[in-house]
Amino acid sequence: MEIFDAHCDVLMKMFIDPDISFTNSDKLHITKRGLLDEGGKVQCFAIYIPEKVHPDMRFQAALAMVDIFHEKILSEPELKFIKTKADIESLKEKEIGAMLTLEGCDCIGNDLLKLKTLIHLGVSSVGLTWNHANLVADGALETRGGGLTGFGTEVVALLNEKSIWCDLSHLSEAGFWDTLKLAKFPIASHSNAYQLCPHPRNLKDGQIKALLQKNGVIGVTFVPQFLANGPVTIKDILKHIEHICSLGGERQIGLGSDFDGIDHMVEKLTSYKDYHNLINELNRLYSSEFVQGLLFDNFTRNFPLKKEIS
Repeated sequence: MEIFDAHCDVLMKMFIDPDISFTNSDKLHITKRGLLDEGGKVQCFAIYIPEKVHPDMRFQAALAMVDIFHEKILSEPELKFIKTKADIESLKEKEIGAMLTLEGCDCIGNDLLKLKTLIHLGVSSVGLTWNHANLVADGALETRGGGLTGFGTEVVALLNEKSIWCDLSHLSEAGFWDTLKLAKFPIASHSNAYQLCPHPRNLKDGQIKALLQKNGVIGVTFVPQFLANGPVTIKDILKHIEHICSLGGERQIGLGSDFDGIDHMVEKLTSYKDYHNLINELNRLYSSEFVQGLLFDNFTRNFPLKKEIS
């Protein structure tokens, strides 16, 4: 079955270690070989700037990751650049769509031109924060818990204007509500249910319901500490899927693994090559229509018709 995975940190790992090969490196959770073997059809590649990078160099680091994406990901003959829904729909058998996303606006500072530049370069989804505060909003682990800034409203307005996904994962609760009021194309690429696992990175039931009401999609993530306490298995992922569906998310739920952004793994789901273990459990429990929606159709259907930026 075809898979649309809404989040990974392959570019960050390849930025830190330039010798890593995307083809089949044992240093990566996601490789071209794994995507081909497991039915990967669309993979989102996040631009995430490690905190150790000096603020003055973060935009340069973002551009370096864009270069890695083009030179080392898209150079693989099976990988095709996804910028529009039509690009997804035109993928041929054995072709894999690669989508460029931004995780956190730290690299743009307070300069909207930098964000426009990244959109020019093909970024199709923008997460406003990582875990801490930046000039757009507070992140989920920022103790202040502030919301969207004045500059942040300009960022959301630009995403609305250019039909870019506004990713609410990692936002503080106040930032989530401020952004959801304004965003025309909201998603949560990699977040789970707070009701089942009360971690600040997860979404409370009211947040999930509100996101669904705005036609957003939530990608269940494989980060163990966002799933349960103690040893985590595929059954814990299924519990979060069930809970989000119980809130009305049956046609608005997907997957955002966070592979290559995590050190501890779900049992029997330690890399992309294990995706079949999850799919086998899904097929055992659910209809083929639901499984296809979860794995691929729901995020694809929601992909906005992106306009060219001027």
